[in-house]
Amino acid sequence: MRPLSEIKGLSPALRSQLGKLGITSAEALLLHLPLRYLDETRITAIRDLRLGEQTQVEGVVVHQEVSYKPRKALNVSLQDDTGILHLRFLHFYPSQIALMQPGQRLRVFGEVRGGFFGYEMVHPTQRKVSEETPVNQALTPVYPTTAGLSQNSLRKAVNLVLQPALLTETLPAWVYASLALPDFASSMHLLHQPSPDSPLPSLEDRSHPAWQRLAYDELLAQQLSMRQHYARRKRATAPAIADTHALADRLLAMLPFELTAAQQKVVKEIRQDLGQPYPMQRLLQGDVGSGKTIVACLAALQLIEHGWQVAMMAPTEILAEQHYKKLSSWLQPLGITLAWLTGSQPKREREQSLSMIANGEAMLAVGTHALFQDEVQFKQLGLAIVDEQHRFGVGQRLALRKKGATSGQATALEPHQLMMSATPIPRTLSMSYYADLDVSVIDELPPGRTPIVTKLVADDRREEILQRVYEACTQGHQAYWVCPLIEESEALQLQTANDTFAYMQKVFPTLKVGLVHGRMKPAEKQAVMQAFADNEIQLLVATTVIEVGVDVPNASLMVIEHAERMGLSQLHQLRGRVGRGAAKSTCILLYSKQQCSQIGRQRLKVIYESNDGFAIAQADLHIRGPGELLGTRQSGVPMLKIADLERDEHLLDAAKPVAEKLLQTDPAAVSAHLQRWLSQAEEWIKV
Repeated sequence: MRPLSEIKGLSPALRSQLGKLGITSAEALLLHLPLRYLDETRITAIRDLRLGEQTQVEGVVVHQEVSYKPRKALNVSLQDDTGILHLRFLHFYPSQIALMQPGQRLRVFGEVRGGFFGYEMVHPTQRKVSEETPVNQALTPVYPTTAGLSQNSLRKAVNLVLQPALLTETLPAWVYASLALPDFASSMHLLHQPSPDSPLPSLEDRSHPAWQRLAYDELLAQQLSMRQHYARRKRATAPAIADTHALADRLLAMLPFELTAAQQKVVKEIRQDLGQPYPMQRLLQGDVGSGKTIVACLAALQLIEHGWQVAMMAPTEILAEQHYKKLSSWLQPLGITLAWLTGSQPKREREQSLSMIANGEAMLAVGTHALFQDEVQFKQLGLAIVDEQHRFGVGQRLALRKKGATSGQATALEPHQLMMSATPIPRTLSMSYYADLDVSVIDELPPGRTPIVTKLVADDRREEILQRVYEACTQGHQAYWVCPLIEESEALQLQTANDTFAYMQKVFPTLKVGLVHGRMKPAEKQAVMQAFADNEIQLLVATTVIEVGVDVPNASLMVIEHAERMGLSQLHQLRGRVGRGAAKSTCILLYSKQQCSQIGRQRLKVIYESNDGFAIAQADLHIRGPGELLGTRQSGVPMLKIADLERDEHLLDAAKPVAEKLLQTDPAAVSAHLQRWLSQAEEWIKV
C-alpha cells in the first residue's frame, strides 16, 4: 500500500479531508469511484432545452435581482443567441451575487424546469468563463464526499493516482479470459475520466464492462477472503466425536413423530462434521416450523453421549425458555440434566446454574446472551448452538465460542458451532457472505401442517375482523392480535398494544384476553404465554416479541396491525406462529390506506402471494439490499461497494471456482489481490 503522503501534489489539508472518508492510501483513493456523471462536454442552446434534462448552458447575465416575496431568492437571467434561461437560488452567498453580475459570461449546469417566466434552473452549478474557454473533454465524475471536501478537490486527487505503477494487474490473465472483461488500467481510466461518447446509462446503472470488471474483482476478493477463513478453521482443533447415537435412537423412539427426509439428510451432514478433528461451522436454514430444534437436539446428544457439554443460545427470553422447556421434555427422561441461564433470573437460581455448568453436572445449558458472560465457565464445552444467529453481534458469537475448554489437552479445543436461522438466506447472499460456512437446508415441512391463508384487509374493515376473531375464539380456537408499538408515539400514531388490550377487553367481555410485550418482567411474560399455551387465554394481544419461538398448535388466527410498517422477514416469522396444528389457519394483514408507502405495498404483495420463506427472502433482498438484510454489525463483514448481488449474480457464479483454483495455484496473486481490495476493511471475521 502506498500512503497518500508519497503522492506528489496532495497537500496535508487534502490528505486530512480524504482521511475523513477512510481514504489513507493511493489504492483506496483509486477505488473511491463516482456515484454518477455530469455531461459537461457539450453546450446546449437555450432554444433546444427540454424539460427534465440535465444539461449545460453558456450565456451572458442580462439581469440580476434579489426578491423577498414569497421568500428570499436570487434571480438571474442568462441569455445566449437563441433565448433566455432563468436561474433561481433560494440559498446563496455574497460571492455568488458578485459572480453573476450583468455582463458576466457564465457556464451553468442543472436540470431544466418549467418556471413562471419560462424555462429555469434551480441551484445550477455555475462558473465564470470566456468565449475561448474549452468545454470538458470527459464526462465529469461526481464522487461520494464529506463536508469541506469539494468535488474539484476530489477529482484533482484521483487524477494524481491514475498512474501506471498503481494500475497493474494483480491476477493472471486466465482469470478473465472467459468473461471478455477489460483490463484494470483501462477500466479505472474510463470510470474516472469517461470520454464524451461513453454511454451514460450503462455507466450510471453500472452495467458497463468497466464497472463489471471491478465488480468481478471485488466478488473474487470476497470469495478469496472467505475461503481463506474456511481453510484457517480447518487448521484449528476441535473434539472429534464418534458417530454413535444410542441416546439419539432412544429419543427418536419416544417421539410421537418421525423425521422428514430433509431432517434426516441434515442430521447425517452434522454427524459427519462432528466426527472431524476441526471445528464444525454449519448454518442450518429452515423455514418457520420445519423442525430445526429436534435436529439441534440430536446433534447435542451426539456430544453428550461422549461426555461433552453443549450450550444453546437464543436472542430472547421467550424463545430461550421455549427451547428449555421443549428440550427438558425430551432429555430429562433420558437422565440428562439441563441448566437454565438468563440475565433476569434470581441470584440464587443463577448461582446454582453456574455451578452445575462449571462442574459438568449440566450437560446442556440453555439461555440468552447471559451464556457468554465472563462468569460462565464450562467444564468441557464441545458444541455451541446459536438460534436466530443473525440477531447476535459477531463479538457475542465469538465470546460463546471461546468458552471451549482445554479438557486436559495440550492445546485448547474449539467447540463445534451450529447456527440456526428461520429467515432463509437467498442463494446469492449465502454464496457471498456465508462462503466460509457449510450450509444445510431443511426444505420441507413436517406432514400434517396446513397451509396458512393470508388475507390483506384495509383498516376501515376493522369491525369485520373483530367479528372474525370472536367467532374463532367462541368455536374453541385461539387468536393473536399483533401491534407494533407498546406506547403511544406521536410520530407514528400507531395503534398500541396497551390501548388494544383495553379495547379488546371492552369489546369482548366474554373472552379471556391476555397481553404480552417486551417491557414486561420475564416472569409475568412467561405466565401469560403459559396461560395462552394452556388455552386459559383465548385472545393474546402482543407486540412482535412473539415473532420467534412461540408454538401454540390451537392458535389458528392472527391479525397483524399496521402490517405495512413491518419488514418481510418479520411478517413471515409472525405468520408462522399459526398453522402449527391441524386446523385451517389464517393470517390477516391489517393495513392503513393512507400510511402505506410504495415499499409497504411491495412487501404486502410479496407476503400475500407466497408462503415460501426462500422466495420471500429473495424478494426482501431485492427491496432492501444486502446491507439491511445482514446488518454489518451483526455479520462482521464489510458490504460490497461495487458489485450488486442481483445484477451481478453471473459474476459471483464465475468467481467461486476461480477463487478455489487461485488459492491452490497462486498464493502470491491472492495476497496481492486481497491487499488491493480489502486493505481498508477490517479482517472478515466470521464466527
